[in-house]
Amino acid sequence: MKKFAKFMIKTFNYFYQSLFIYLFFLIGLIFGLNISRTIFAFLFSKIGPFFKSKKIINNNLDVILKKNLSLNRKKIINQMWKNYGKTFIEYVYLSNFRKRNSHIRITGEENLKQVTNNGNQVIFVSGHFANFELMSMEITKKNIPLATIYRPLNNFFLNPFMEYLRKKYVCHNQIRKGINGLRETIKYIKKKHCIALMIDQRVSEGEKIVFFDKPALTTTLPAQLSTKFGLDIVPVYIERDENNNFLIEFQQSISPHNFDNRIELTKKLNKVLEEMIIRNPYQWIWTHNRWK
Repeated sequence: MKKFAKFMIKTFNYFYQSLFIYLFFLIGLIFGLNISRTIFAFLFSKIGPFFKSKKIINNNLDVILKKNLSLNRKKIINQMWKNYGKTFIEYVYLSNFRKRNSHIRITGEENLKQVTNNGNQVIFVSGHFANFELMSMEITKKNIPLATIYRPLNNFFLNPFMEYLRKKYVCHNQIRKGINGLRETIKYIKKKHCIALMIDQRVSEGEKIVFFDKPALTTTLPAQLSTKFGLDIVPVYIERDENNNFLIEFQQSISPHNFDNRIELTKKLNKVLEEMIIRNPYQWIWTHNRWK
C-alpha cells in the first residue's frame, strides 16, 4: 500500500511538472526563439538558485575553485542558470538548428577526416556544455552514421516528447543507457556506426577515478568500447557565445593503443573533461552530484 501511495504521489508530481514545462514550451513558441532565450535565461537565473541543487552546485564549485581561485562563484552560478534556461527553450527550436548552419562555427574538422574521408568509426565524447544536443546533430548533418547514448528523463509524461525531438532532429538512433542499451550499442558498432555520449555525469556502475583531484564515480563505457573494438575517441568541446551562436570543436583523437587498460584511458578522458570545464566553467551544468 505504501509503495502504491508513493507511486501515485510521484505520478501526480510528474504530471504537474510536465504541465508547467509544456506551458513554458508553448510560451517559447509564441514569443519566438530570441525573445524566449531572454525570458528563460532571466527566469532560470532567478528561480534556479532556490532549487535543492544549490548545495550540490556549491559543493561542486568548492572542488574546482581550489584549482583556480580567480574564478567568481556567483558569476559561474548565474551564467550557468542563464545557459540552462536558453538550452531548455531551444528544445522546441531544434528543427531550426537542423535546417541552418549560420549558428555554428566548427573547428578541428581535420580530426574528422578519418571518419568522413575513410569511413572509420570513432567514439565521440563530451559533457553537458552550452547546448550539448548540438554535438550529435552536427555530426549527423555531416552524414556520419551515428548512434547516441542518452539517459531518459524520470518524468514519464515528458520523456516521450523529448525522445521524439531527439530522434527527429538530433540523431535518429537513440540508445537508452543501461544493460539493454549496451547490447544495442554493440549492434550499432557492428553495423559500422560511430557512437556519441556524455561522460560527465556520475554513474552508479562506474569506477572511482580521480576528477579534479577527487575520486568520482566515472563511466568506463567509452574506454571499454574503444579498447574492445579498437576505436579512437574524439573529444568534442561546445561553447555558446554572446550572440547565442556556437563553437563546436572536434579535438585530436585519442587512441586506445596508447593506454594499458580501460582505467588509464578513462583517467585521460577525465583530464580532457577537466580542461573543457576550466576553459569555460560558466556553461557546464554544475547541478549533477558528481562527487557523491
